Amino acid sequence: MSTLLPATDALVVGGGIAGLQTALDLADQGYQVTIVEREPSIGGAMIGLSKVFPTLDCASCITTPKMAAAAHHEGITLLTYTGIDSISRNGATFSVRLTKKPRFVREDLCIGCRLCEYACPSIVPDQFQGGYSGHRAIHIPFSNAIPQTARVDDNYCTLCGQCVAVCPTDAVDFEQKPKQLEVQAKTIIDATGWRLTPIDAKPQYHGDTIANVISPLQMERLLAPHGPFGRVLRPADGKVPESIAYVQCAGSRDATLGVPYCSRVCCMYAIKQAMLLSGAVPLADITIYYMDIRAFGKGFEEFYQNAKAMGIEFIKGKVARITENPDRSIMVRFERIDEFGQVEERRHDMVVLSLGMLPGDNLHPLLPIQIGKDGFVLVPHAKEAPCHTGVDGVFVAGTTTGPKDIVDTIVEAGAAASEAAMYLKEIGGDPRPSEGNES
Repeated sequence: MSTLLPATDALVVGGGIAGLQTALDLADQGYQVTIVEREPSIGGAMIGLSKVFPTLDCASCITTPKMAAAAHHEGITLLTYTGIDSISRNGATFSVRLTKKPRFVREDLCIGCRLCEYACPSIVPDQFQGGYSGHRAIHIPFSNAIPQTARVDDNYCTLCGQCVAVCPTDAVDFEQKPKQLEVQAKTIIDATGWRLTPIDAKPQYHGDTIANVISPLQMERLLAPHGPFGRVLRPADGKVPESIAYVQCAGSRDATLGVPYCSRVCCMYAIKQAMLLSGAVPLADITIYYMDIRAFGKGFEEFYQNAKAMGIEFIKGKVARITENPDRSIMVRFERIDEFGQVEERRHDMVVLSLGMLPGDNLHPLLPIQIGKDGFVLVPHAKEAPCHTGVDGVFVAGTTTGPKDIVDTIVEAGAAASEAAMYLKEIGGDPRPSEGNES
């Protein structure tokens, strides 16, 4: 039996930066908004980044205030750790069925004290930290997670009962079951985001077998001040790297991978990380192997030129293969594009594969929205209505329509909120007094 939630004006699917911005813009106009996020915390991918390009501002300093604003806004309801099962339409209203997964911790009782976490004996690889550190089987996802509610990973929990014994509010509940919910919404905004191309997409790079070949999100955590090691260390042996390489287009612009398009952000995030590494590991040599540098945004070209001026080496070449030496260092074999196909090999301590963007779990299976050949949502009239899917009442925001950087994502989220607000006015959905916030 489903629990019927209060009706909402807008249902925002995804609690990343796009979903948060869309929800805040709508709620500030007086509309009731419900955010559905499949992860235990809102914040999306951006909360795991160290800094943003080209300003090198702190990513958490941008994201955390928006997370807090959404959590405390009286016009926004948060449904975390929740998935969408089905969407049906009755006239101008969508009926959305949801499943809220069990945390095995009661959200209404948990006070975020973490005593359960300190008492738990089971250690689990922490994927938020790139797998380079651990957390307990019962834990709060990360330090600035919202909500600050613990969750039990039932794949690793041994049912020892120590968390139950120390919890001051009796919040731990191992008998908790999935909860079926239903909500009526007048409009839906798809802000389901993106995912990286798999690190093992190109077998010749051995991203899944060589420990010192890592993904860009793993490097983000190594660079973060609250990262797994507190500084940049080589994952295989804890050595301070003396030479770090980036391989561009490791997951984009390759039809054999099914990703023939450019992911737009890879060049800039590699340059950003290289500049941060120059400060974090001042004596390290940093090399970027690239086919083309695509620095198309405001201030991006200057950012690129500054990186070159800092001594970061840019080599125009195609990387053929990556192998590991007995001392855990890495050999990169590449063909120089600008020197008549000259083939060379270079040794590095670490290699970062600049992986591309794939579409996230958009709502295409649940709604009759169009999908392009690249898997992203297709907007029929991009110039007139850049966020309208062609289905009345359904809009998109952020990377749901294709790869883009954070600035463009936030701008598009504002556009999605504007289009949704105009639609709500057309169907008579005037803003109304808020009814409170539920977490």
